[in-house]
Amino acid sequence: MKVAVTGPTGFVGRHVVRELELRSISPILICQPSVEIPPAFARHANVQIDLKEMPAKAFDLMGQPDVLIHLAWGGLPNYKSLHHFEDELPAQYRFLKTLVESGLKNLLVTGTCFEYGMQSGPLSEHMEARPNNPYGFAKDMLRRQLEYLQQVTQFNLTWTRLFYLYGEGQAENSLLPQLKRAVERGDRIFKMSDGEQLRDYLPISEVAKLLVSLAMAGRDNGVVNVCSGKPISVRKLVEGWIRENGWSIDLNLGHYPYPDYEPMAFWGNRDKLTQCVKAR
Repeated sequence: MKVAVTGPTGFVGRHVVRELELRSISPILICQPSVEIPPAFARHANVQIDLKEMPAKAFDLMGQPDVLIHLAWGGLPNYKSLHHFEDELPAQYRFLKTLVESGLKNLLVTGTCFEYGMQSGPLSEHMEARPNNPYGFAKDMLRRQLEYLQQVTQFNLTWTRLFYLYGEGQAENSLLPQLKRAVERGDRIFKMSDGEQLRDYLPISEVAKLLVSLAMAGRDNGVVNVCSGKPISVRKLVEGWIRENGWSIDLNLGHYPYPDYEPMAFWGNRDKLTQCVKAR
């Protein structure tokens, strides 16, 4: 089975490629022309495609994959940028529509928990999407467009709503890398919010396994939360990292305000994810 991956050099992409390798699959890496492929991935086929200026017969250039794991998305981590629906959304839809119409049968796309907007508590896939920032809005619109496309062109769609991830290779402005740098500098305190907000976190290695399993199932899964299903306070999470690593650093709680684009307490319902993975 041929598997292609867009965004293979990003945080999620690198782990997805490694997971495919563990399953003896050599993926086709779909990259922007300006992207440099890591030496460890040089043995895989590499196809350079600009999503905003897609070449003719892109599906053929990609080797006509059976499955596409679509991770690419520009403009992050600025969730409030209008770029997400002004530029990214139309380019993304044109790209995926062209591939589906050319013969792509199985498509997995990564969405976001921000599609749920300011809804609190456990979030399940049957709930109405209510995005309240441009990034969440654009992702939700792409999902809707692809569902309409399914009405005229047959293909399997798995739309994975990612919650919070952590692990090797994540953005330097993320919580865990910031904490690590503070420890390495010998800082006595780490500045953060009060940390009472409840979130849903998964290590990136587990997320990669779930994404690959869902993509390889060959089913129309629809929307699937990729989450732990277990709420944890950000403070407890950080304290756990400090304890597990034997670090010596105190927390300066309340230094930063809470983000205004997400509710204080939300996490994913994992029931559908469990069913989809078991069914495979």
